[in-house]
Amino acid sequence: MIKVTVLYPNAPDARFDMKYYVTHHMPMVRDKCAPACKSIAAEGGLAGGDPGSGAPYIAIGHLTFDSVEAFQKAFGPHAAAIMADVPNYTNTKPIIQISEI
Repeated sequence: MIKVTVLYPNAPDARFDMKYYVTHHMPMVRDKCAPACKSIAAEGGLAGGDPGSGAPYIAIGHLTFDSVEAFQKAFGPHAAAIMADVPNYTNTKPIIQISEI
């Protein structure tokens, strides 16, 4: 099984609409990638490791799939539509990491 982690870097001018992300964007991604997408989750950054420091990521999204190939096959045809929705909830450029779990 793999996890696709989408990291949204924090910055002084970073904007992120978590409500939109969890009620519209993530469900849209799940639905477009169904049935290959096994689960979705979202986190909002609160703080960094040092007392008083800001979170390095304003938000993080997680998607699980059986394999990298399953992710690519499900996501690929919808990549343009999914990425076109990003400006609706953030002005940051997401970083994507795929990990084995």
